[in-house]
Amino acid sequence: MEQPARDCVSSQVFVVIPTYNEGAVLRSTIRGLLHSGYSIVVVDDGSSDGTGGIVKSLPVHYLRHPVNLGQGAALQTGMDYALAKGAEYLVHFDADGQHPARRIADLLQPVRSGECDVAVGSRFLNADNSKLIPLGRRILLRGAVIVSGLLTNVWLSDAHNGFRALSRSAALKIRFHENGFAHATEFLDEVRRARLRVREVSAAIRYTDYSRAKGQGASNSLNILIDVLLRKVL
Repeated sequence: MEQPARDCVSSQVFVVIPTYNEGAVLRSTIRGLLHSGYSIVVVDDGSSDGTGGIVKSLPVHYLRHPVNLGQGAALQTGMDYALAKGAEYLVHFDADGQHPARRIADLLQPVRSGECDVAVGSRFLNADNSKLIPLGRRILLRGAVIVSGLLTNVWLSDAHNGFRALSRSAALKIRFHENGFAHATEFLDEVRRARLRVREVSAAIRYTDYSRAKGQGASNSLNILIDVLLRKVL
């Protein structure tokens, strides 16, 4: 079994990876993290592709939902577990390998230094990074920024980026109730409600044929908006 190099600082960081039928790429995503020394928490959200068998030989904390509950629920399960294990810093990391593992240190830096409570990756702080985003996705993401800002009053350049870092105290104040992808907007609402300091950090995303094929479409984005609006009025 491949063991990560560890130090007392890195071991305080728990990387939470929610996954649902990502077996085709999950192992390579995890392997990219192993030498960081971070504690890796994989939350299998009811996958039917044998995810447990895929990761069983890897040095990770493996949790499983017996049924698919949604990404928000998987993140909450992973955060609860990491906090119970004594995590000082938590990182949300997508299972599909879009985020370069080496950028976790950059994302954590302002949180560790006390400049903010929550750091969120942004594809739009660097012009070269934003050019890598397919045009249709870019338009969709820009629209999401406006909708999310109007609903939460937290204005970011990239409101639906799943690459996030939180201090322990911030993570204890955030609770996901939206189980699906609408959790991204709810996350910012929770940040505002808890009066947490948030900062964006430039973060490139690697778009592969796999990630493009699984990306959210316009119809799914409409469903997310409806979920968020219903939560606001109910």
